[in-house]
Amino acid sequence: MSYAEVYGTAMADPDGFWLTAAQGVDWDTPPSKALFTDNAPLYEWFADGRLNGCWNAVDRHVQAGHGDRVAIIHDSPVTRTRHAITYAELQTRVATLAGALRARGVEKGDRVIIYMPMIPEVLEAMLACARLGAIHSVVFGGFAANELAVRIDDCRPKCIIAASCGVEPGRVVHYKPLLDGALGIADHAPAFCVIFQREQEVAHLEEGRDVDWHAFQYGADPVDCVPVEGNHPAYILYTSGTTGQPKGVVRPTAGHLVALNWSMRHLYDMNPGEVFWAASDVGWVVGHSYICYAPLTFGCTTIVFEGKPVGTPDAGAFWRVIQDHRVKCLFTAPTAFRAIKREDPGGTLAGDYDLSSLESLFLAGERADPDTIEWAQDKLGVPVIDHWWQTETGWAIAGNPLGIEGLPVKIGSPAVPMPGYDVRILDEGGQPVADGTLGAIAIKLPLPPGTLPTLWQAEERYRQNYLARFPGYYETGDAGYKDAEGYLYIMARTDDVINVAGHRLSTGAMEEVLAAHPDVAECAVIGVADHLKGQLPMGFLCLNAGTSAAPQDVVAGCVDLVRDRIGPVAAFKLAIVVDRLPKTRSGKILRGTMAKIADGKTYKTPATIDDPAILDEIAAALGKLGYPRAH
Repeated sequence: MSYAEVYGTAMADPDGFWLTAAQGVDWDTPPSKALFTDNAPLYEWFADGRLNGCWNAVDRHVQAGHGDRVAIIHDSPVTRTRHAITYAELQTRVATLAGALRARGVEKGDRVIIYMPMIPEVLEAMLACARLGAIHSVVFGGFAANELAVRIDDCRPKCIIAASCGVEPGRVVHYKPLLDGALGIADHAPAFCVIFQREQEVAHLEEGRDVDWHAFQYGADPVDCVPVEGNHPAYILYTSGTTGQPKGVVRPTAGHLVALNWSMRHLYDMNPGEVFWAASDVGWVVGHSYICYAPLTFGCTTIVFEGKPVGTPDAGAFWRVIQDHRVKCLFTAPTAFRAIKREDPGGTLAGDYDLSSLESLFLAGERADPDTIEWAQDKLGVPVIDHWWQTETGWAIAGNPLGIEGLPVKIGSPAVPMPGYDVRILDEGGQPVADGTLGAIAIKLPLPPGTLPTLWQAEERYRQNYLARFPGYYETGDAGYKDAEGYLYIMARTDDVINVAGHRLSTGAMEEVLAAHPDVAECAVIGVADHLKGQLPMGFLCLNAGTSAAPQDVVAGCVDLVRDRIGPVAAFKLAIVVDRLPKTRSGKILRGTMAKIADGKTYKTPATIDDPAILDEIAAALGKLGYPRAH
């Protein structure tokens, strides 16, 4: 079937389409139907079926005779170690950990916070929770104590599973003191904490509360999988909220497994036994979906990588992993490739490795600018697929379905909606706009399986955040447009569409132009307040390593480029060269925070920021341009 036929089938008969997809996972009790509308606009999928996430990700492969297949490869250039774990070994390790948790009272419906670095044990902890029907909440390792405390108080875990430390290039990150600090702040106290002691740092254990990972499991009886209802939460994943209070995205067990399993074959073109690498962190949604649950449920080998795209040891790190582990599909953020391109603009290091196993590169997490895509295509010689999704959706809203048919790539577009996503472009009044017109991107309800049905203990907040602005739709918070062939173009967050003298302009479109400058490695555009035009665009430019161009010449060239390609209407005259951009640890550029600094507004340093010192650098750079100004 063609993409158009598959998508059309899903839209015409969603129940039939998703019940067929549901045959790809194992059920204890099959669902009576796919979509449950009793509580619309809060929809549920496969609600009366019963199944277990750990069984689907681990045990069924062992039962099918694939126990010797490698499930997890841990590759850690920062500790100079690597090892592989088979599905049979993973089953034993997870069943024993689950047994130890149950012996201490963890049962179905209990919450467990996981606070660990990129080591196999973090996946084992997630799967042990799933085995019991406990609801895990992974918090990015190294998150500040206050932010961890907020999450502890919101989900009230029965236990916390943590590591003594994380390891990054040139430094050890002390996780246990951060955990102790969070528990000192939080109102809720877990019954116990399980600590995985790493050899790089052995942490102090608090008597009566903390137990050692290995001692905790000693003598524990392995336990079987506990079937749960299809709508039972598999996990809670906190994402930033505009109020400063994190939003706990709830992921229902059945829809999650069905959608992810479908996506591995039809979107990523994978087969069981092949190697899939999502170069992300398990603390983000990509790590949940495509380091842990999707590749394991589908029977692939997944890579847990403890390193960086540059600096561990150089800009050839990704190429080495692809070569050593015969990676078929790489999924990462555009920012990783921008970092590689900045350090090695000519891509010479790629020539030092055998990349013949790689068949596709998927990008998500930030807008993939055309220059980065073209660079990756040139160096790798494989399809480079931009695709678009969110923490809330759990899997791609739009992409190029290589496992159905490889559609023509339109650089700058994440291609077309995936089955079940009825994507519309709306004006501020909620009316559809013409093709090619910038508007708010919304998805007609119901959302497909795997997407969030609500927020953890915050149903009204869910309704207000996502459903209230456009009744009958899910508001994505992104702005963009569709072309005549149905391809989507995601141009900016809705907040990043700026108003220059009455003209609504996309900062993303300007960033595409700036990124095309031969000396620009990475860039960001924000809107700054202007007393005459309302807002003006301001560009921040990071230059390629080794460039001989003078910063003022690059700025002048960029101003000319925007004028030529977008026009005088953009009023693009402000730009500055900086060493680096403020980002979250998942690679998203903190444009909103930069705009607040430029406008002299108060702001809170985001908990997810990679390095808070960058904000001081941005403020200093803005000061040289005379910002903030009095208006």
